[in-house]
Amino acid sequence: MTLLVVGLSHRSAPVSVLERAALAPEARGKLLQDAVSAEPVTESAVLSTCNRIELYADVDKFHAGVAELSTLLARHSGAGLEELTPYLYVHYEDRAVHHLFSVACGLDSMVVGEGQILGQIKDALAVAQELHTAGRLLNDLFQQALRVGKRAHSETGIDKAGQSLVTFGLEQLAGGRDVEAWARGKRALVIGAGSMSSLAATTLVRAGVGELAVANRTVERAERLVQILTEPGGPGAANGLAARAAAMTSVPQELALADIVVSCTGATGLVLAGEMVAAARQGSTAPLALLDLAMPRDIDAAVHRIEGAHLVDIESLADASADAPMAADVDKVRGIVSDEVAAFGAAQRAAHITPTVVALRTMAADVVAGEITRLDGRLPDLDDKQRAEITQTVRRVVDKLLHAPTVRVKQLASEPGGAGYADALRELFDLDPQTVAAVSRADTRADRHDARERA
Repeated sequence: MTLLVVGLSHRSAPVSVLERAALAPEARGKLLQDAVSAEPVTESAVLSTCNRIELYADVDKFHAGVAELSTLLARHSGAGLEELTPYLYVHYEDRAVHHLFSVACGLDSMVVGEGQILGQIKDALAVAQELHTAGRLLNDLFQQALRVGKRAHSETGIDKAGQSLVTFGLEQLAGGRDVEAWARGKRALVIGAGSMSSLAATTLVRAGVGELAVANRTVERAERLVQILTEPGGPGAANGLAARAAAMTSVPQELALADIVVSCTGATGLVLAGEMVAAARQGSTAPLALLDLAMPRDIDAAVHRIEGAHLVDIESLADASADAPMAADVDKVRGIVSDEVAAFGAAQRAAHITPTVVALRTMAADVVAGEITRLDGRLPDLDDKQRAEITQTVRRVVDKLLHAPTVRVKQLASEPGGAGYADALRELFDLDPQTVAAVSRADTRADRHDARERA
């Protein structure tokens, strides 16, 4: 089997292509189910964020797997295969592991070191577990990626090198000024009530905005966010924040009152058209700062041309992040990633030989049982105590003979290039391939049962 990832991100594709390729939330589950239904794929998971779409899979045929995953990404996104192909990247085996671990540490993020990606990886695994498309390999891979990401943030200063897209975006709007000094006392409008919008609202409240409106398609979710922000102990309670929930139909009115707008929804079309922003600006001399964190975009790019309006979107964030300084700790994180990739590979190679070792010990146990049966036929007068002692002695001899080679073969199999030891063991002991496969299938069923239990 081969670990494979096919995807595109802000590093490989322009924002215009990422916008068209963005996966709607409901499309992700269908993509996973279609993937595991395809002939070369046995497991699948999808990591979809505002600036990356990646499909991970365990495949039994590399070239067929690449073709199938590429076709599935195009089919379930808004872009055709011909458009996507020039921007797709492919990683397999250790390179795929290295890529995901780097992503988990924030090394591949638009803002190096940002930690929000860990939550997105966790969500990707949870969806794959819920739909039962993740088996042993992808469960191990994604869980290890989460541990590697947490290790990088706890053992290095990578957090100093980067922030969330929200913080980075607000810094771009502030134009080099301290964000708190720039935002203090302003009126803010946050459109959306998902994880990114909630983070934006919380960041703005902590920066000291004087007034906050949260607009969402489902008003109840906006009301819940406002409640969390303003309840005793919440970030807005201490400064007497004036906050309210609003329906999407009232966005034009809220827009006319706002100094700062942050939008991040799952809408497939524009939420703020250029005409709407222009209408809100009529008769106003106060500047309007807009931050669009959605993919595809929520705010019309035409807003860039409206006098008095300053729009920062994913495209301009990508340009700005190219010049962002990187902390010295990034090198330490790269070292952690390399070490963890090697450890993961060794563990997977060792696990690969386990069914063969189990099959060998099963064969040995069968040989012992057969010989004891023959002994019973030849020496029928043995009493139970004698028979038990002989049986235990034979088993100890077999166990001692098998102990050193089975321990050593696991060690050898965990080293680079050790995949052939399982084949050698099967050949030397003439093990039945079907027996080995049966052990592997039993392990896979157990893994999927555990995944369902965790989900």
